[in-house]
Amino acid sequence: MKTAAFAAVIAVFCTTVTAETWKIDPDHTEVRAYWDHAGFSEQSLEFTEVDGSLQFSLDSVSESHAFFTIPVKSMATGVERFNHDLWSSTFFDVETYPTISFNSTSFRQVGPMKVQVTGDLTIKDVTKEATFDVIVHNVGEHPVGRFFSQFQGNWLGVTAVTTIRRSEWGMGAFVPIGSDEIRIEINSELREEVPE
Repeated sequence: MKTAAFAAVIAVFCTTVTAETWKIDPDHTEVRAYWDHAGFSEQSLEFTEVDGSLQFSLDSVSESHAFFTIPVKSMATGVERFNHDLWSSTFFDVETYPTISFNSTSFRQVGPMKVQVTGDLTIKDVTKEATFDVIVHNVGEHPVGRFFSQFQGNWLGVTAVTTIRRSEWGMGAFVPIGSDEIRIEINSELREEVPE
């Protein structure tokens, strides 16, 4: 019995340490939010800055972890006046709450290259659970690395999508003229960090 328990502990430890650490490439990462505008069109914005890291391996998905932060002022709607409206206390209240964060609580493999990531999404002073459906596009050497040294090494490419209700994070102004449901889509390339 003791031998079996010891083996289980060793197995967990080995699984944990095999997860690679990946760092976001900010030049090839897009974080966008989409919403319905009064039933006439779908509008969107982009957060142009994001930072964070991911511990992930397809061989040990359940042991993975992600933590990301986004400066709210990196938001770009294409309309300067609208940017300031969203920064105001009516919506993000950027002077009081300058960042958005996501801290994963679980990873679950749901297909050969598909993962569900659940975690705590914090916007303003509200933290609620959100689940992202993630497609892993590719893992391995980046073909562009043959031409540019910054792309050498192992890379991970993913798309992550979730839908939230903005009113649950204290931003329900003008619902339903602007839809309560917000679709968040992240497309990212991440480079494996190699210990020195």
